[in-house]
Amino acid sequence: SSHRTTMKYTCVAIALLSGASAFTVPSTPASSAVKQQCPSRLSPLFMGRAAAVRAATKGKTDAKKAKTNGYYGKKIIMAVKQGGSPDPVANRQLGEVIKAAKANSVPTDNINRAIKRATEKDAGDFTESTFEAYGLGGASFIINVLSDNANRCTADVRSTVNKNGGKMAESGSVMFMYDLKGKVEVPTVIDEEELMMAAIDADVDDMELTEGEEEGTSIVYTDPKETGAMFEAIKAMGLEEGSKMSLSHVTKAPVECTEEDFEKNMAIIDALEELDDVDSVEHNMSN
Repeated sequence: SSHRTTMKYTCVAIALLSGASAFTVPSTPASSAVKQQCPSRLSPLFMGRAAAVRAATKGKTDAKKAKTNGYYGKKIIMAVKQGGSPDPVANRQLGEVIKAAKANSVPTDNINRAIKRATEKDAGDFTESTFEAYGLGGASFIINVLSDNANRCTADVRSTVNKNGGKMAESGSVMFMYDLKGKVEVPTVIDEEELMMAAIDADVDDMELTEGEEEGTSIVYTDPKETGAMFEAIKAMGLEEGSKMSLSHVTKAPVECTEEDFEKNMAIIDALEELDDVDSVEHNMSN
């Protein structure tokens, strides 16, 4: 499992450092090119593998974008219906959802289409819910869904978990092992001291910086109520492009599974995330 550097800043730390001088913003170092002596021709096998890796990576990226766009489309429809207005100024809930959608790079056309769809008579009534499940080797899952058909959603989630070797859990039996936190994902490595100063300026009292799931990325966790302020701090650092904010369940007790169990658990997660009603799956694996 990758090493994660973690730092927490409390009010005490902020008080101690408030007198520190400002740090200059370092430019993100570009990856240095390494020149190698290579043969003039690459084997077809090598080229095929490289193309397959690129295709698989692009496929996953495209799927994540589609899932994010779909999620916020449903959230917008729900906000319009609950708030009683398609006007984000009059409907505060809708305004907040649109703000979050834009922060997660949802295209404006998608946002406008969702608002228009919400005003149509046959638009579905979406509700959010959470399922809990167990995987292999001590793994647990929190399955977040947003659906307009609760019976279909429940049946699909249960079937997918059971069919892939997992087991549904009683409500609350998994959730207590997680903390709900604000999460800001940034597509670059963040300088810790610069982030700290930006957080102080944005009145963020508590944060945790870790390495992202992909190399060269970062994740900042904070109190759920300070998620918006933390995103504003990221914007002030000039890192808004490609950054995303959300709420996330973070495990209190990470579990390292065997390679075999990890692969089986990831198969459960992949199968769940292919369901239209499932928006995200959170887990406690540290692999």
